[in-house]
Amino acid sequence: MTEATTWTNAARALAGKVTANAPGWHEAVSNTPRHKLVPRWWQRVPNSPTQEWELVSPSEDSAELLHSAYTDETLVTRVGPRHADHAAPGEHGKGDPTSSSTLPGLVVSMAHRLDVKPGHRVLDVGTGSGYSAGLFTYRFGDENVTSVDVDPYLVEAARKRLAEFGRTPRLEAIDATGELPDAEYDRIMATVSVRPVPASWLRALRPGGRLVTTIAHTALLITADMGTDGIARGSVQPDPATFMETRQEADYPAKLNDVFVRARVREGEDVRPPDGPVPDLWQDWPLRWLYELDTPGVETRAATYPDDGRRVVWLLATDGSWARAEDGTSPLVHQGAPAGSGMTWNASASSGRRRTGSLSTRCARNSRPRAATCCPRTTHGASRSDNAKTGPWYGGRDDRPTAHRAGPWHSRPDKPRVGTGRVPSELTCSGSRPGPPREAKGPFRGAARCHAR
Repeated sequence: MTEATTWTNAARALAGKVTANAPGWHEAVSNTPRHKLVPRWWQRVPNSPTQEWELVSPSEDSAELLHSAYTDETLVTRVGPRHADHAAPGEHGKGDPTSSSTLPGLVVSMAHRLDVKPGHRVLDVGTGSGYSAGLFTYRFGDENVTSVDVDPYLVEAARKRLAEFGRTPRLEAIDATGELPDAEYDRIMATVSVRPVPASWLRALRPGGRLVTTIAHTALLITADMGTDGIARGSVQPDPATFMETRQEADYPAKLNDVFVRARVREGEDVRPPDGPVPDLWQDWPLRWLYELDTPGVETRAATYPDDGRRVVWLLATDGSWARAEDGTSPLVHQGAPAGSGMTWNASASSGRRRTGSLSTRCARNSRPRAATCCPRTTHGASRSDNAKTGPWYGGRDDRPTAHRAGPWHSRPDKPRVGTGRVPSELTCSGSRPGPPREAKGPFRGAARCHAR
């Protein structure tokens, strides 16, 4: 059996698994050699207290490489500022993932939702390994595909590796939250998360165009269509998915480890029983989305004590305030704060009471917006789905661990979870193109609205 036969058999088997609901992508997956795009990667060291990673560098065309490349899992290619391509044998990485090759099933699912037609100009935001750009170019031609990434090395590596098997889309190293390579696109798909949705994306999306992306620090996967009135209307998909957030530097800002040291076991300045059950932001994803949307910037961590099975949740704020909630037979909430700062749990609990059931705002449209901010209302409809495995750990949910904060405080960093419950269902994004100020009215009950600010 030849080398080509071996990998194409593996790719075709993968295509059979991930394109069942998107048959138009079967041939693209079958004919894209993912193992050429991801020859080595980082693998999380189990139960590492320092978020440590070991290098996986199988020999070319080995059974290990083909098995990993054609399994529906995410492969983390960059940790902190260190790419696996530049790591020495036996080297370990530490920190957050900063780039990965997203699991093929999610890429296909998003590309299917994008609904690209022949002749459409496609913008692929987040080049990464180049896999999604490779799929798009196979189906729609090099001349119709542009892929961008903030990391020049990722762009050059993808350019070289894609060209080795005859695919040459336009590739640019830019900050995708700023101006884009071209003025207009028919379709934009982002495998990085954003918050807010960049105004440049909305300005560049042609009337009738479609955007598929995720909202940072949530698992909200949105699809929106640009109307002739300059307003993009769409929906939040029922299957959750999260990605690494856009970044401008080589690595993400440091986490609030100094605040966590104080919050981990210290007696709080304010100690009280909780008003109700301690929320499980790791099991109940819709609850986490609502919390993240309403209280942005508060870092959350969670663990289960191995001795008695009690759960603990930490909330950490940039002003130094913190809260630790422990369940069990006598649940308690500990809070601490520097002088002049509010108590984190009090603020969060108050927010939760205000926002029970829905998040909504009245959003106005400016004629020349700087950014678009999403404000979803909620409706029933979350579902469990294997296709929602979106992140770094195993085909990974959240290509950046802010959605599940792997580390010593979290008992299972390798097993992200999907919950059920109330989720945002529809949204309207306004402020993309010049026009008179107007209220962005959602077309349905439960519509979310995006406004420019």
